[in-house]
Amino acid sequence: MFTDQKAALTKSYQDGLGITLRILSGFLFALMVVMVKMVSQDVPLGEIVFFRSFFALIPLVIFLFACNEFPTGLRTKRPLGHFLRSIFGVTAMFASFAAIARLPVAEATLISYLSPVLTAITGVIFLGERATVFRVGGIAFGLAGVVILISPELDSPELNVARFTGLLLGVVAAVFTSLALIFTRSLARESESPGAIAFYFALTSTLSGFLTLPSGWVVPEPQTLLFLILAGFFGGFAHIAMTLAFKYAEASRLAPFEYTALIWALLADFVIFDLQLSKTFILAATIVLIGVTLASVETRFKPNHSASE
Repeated sequence: MFTDQKAALTKSYQDGLGITLRILSGFLFALMVVMVKMVSQDVPLGEIVFFRSFFALIPLVIFLFACNEFPTGLRTKRPLGHFLRSIFGVTAMFASFAAIARLPVAEATLISYLSPVLTAITGVIFLGERATVFRVGGIAFGLAGVVILISPELDSPELNVARFTGLLLGVVAAVFTSLALIFTRSLARESESPGAIAFYFALTSTLSGFLTLPSGWVVPEPQTLLFLILAGFFGGFAHIAMTLAFKYAEASRLAPFEYTALIWALLADFVIFDLQLSKTFILAATIVLIGVTLASVETRFKPNHSASE
């Protein structure tokens, strides 16, 4: 009896810690997006990607050292898999940051929620996963929400090219994020270290950003430099918090708390960028979130299902 109670308390504590870390990771990712938004008009895209990735490596390497996974944990039997996962992730990062430069933070965040919905499609195609009713419904709602978000631009007599481009780039980012997630699942199934997956991605994105140096970087002002460095640190610590969250709690338990990032994004638009919500955004957000919920709710009925499935 006492043992059962102790086990229940331990499970409750771990769930609570996992949820707290997942909320923290969403908050830190939102801060990263705000930093990127703040510098996007003054700093070239490739330079932003470099700073975000390079300074994310610092907390990541420290974390891997603390877990005794550096450098031994970086050994891999799937170098090509890591390369492809990293290339898809880097492409998603470039597209996402370009979208953030053209859209309100909340809209860019909302479109990013398409990635778990699209992952359902890529999972069926590349990993042979089942096309269940939940997943098909999630895809339908997710895509409908994005169509609603984009439709005012298509109906407008004068197309806002920057905004429309931002919306399309957001969708591109979501597509490539879903491909990166599929390769992450595939690597995890073959016992590749999560730390190695994160490290090789950060390293690849750092090098990719650095390769844009000849296209013309700028010498940032002190405040801009601070924002660039903070974008990296916030992104790095957010990834660590998310990794630890999945260590302490099941993916299905954490799924609803992924949406808290949208709350921070909305607050950023209100408080920092002085932007107001449109009725179109509210409708689109509702429909997209229904889609994301449907795409992830299936795991709630399968408590013993692996998070990597």
